Amino acid sequence: MNASNASNASIPLVYASRGELLIPATKVTGLLRRVAAGWLRSARAGDTELDPRTALALARQLSDLADQIDVECIAVRRPASEPPPRGGGRRGSGDAPPPP
Repeated sequence: MNASNASNASIPLVYASRGELLIPATKVTGLLRRVAAGWLRSARAGDTELDPRTALALARQLSDLADQIDVECIAVRRPASEPPPRGGGRRGSGDAPPPP
């Protein structure tokens, strides 16, 4: 990502019912993967203070975390044809209570 793309980036933000600020998981996983790729490029070019093994280990951790987030999102995703359960679906601490 170059500097011009970074300054023009737009991330859709969603406010949850209790004021939490949410961003799409795809934006988080994309960021994790870009940081990991940047570390790898820097290590290969010798442009970092990290030794190549450390950069590779950190990049793998970020990539694994991105993969884990993807898998967890897929696991809770319902088919578009399936209506949400009564009360809005899976409840978390920030979810609004179901309507009466």
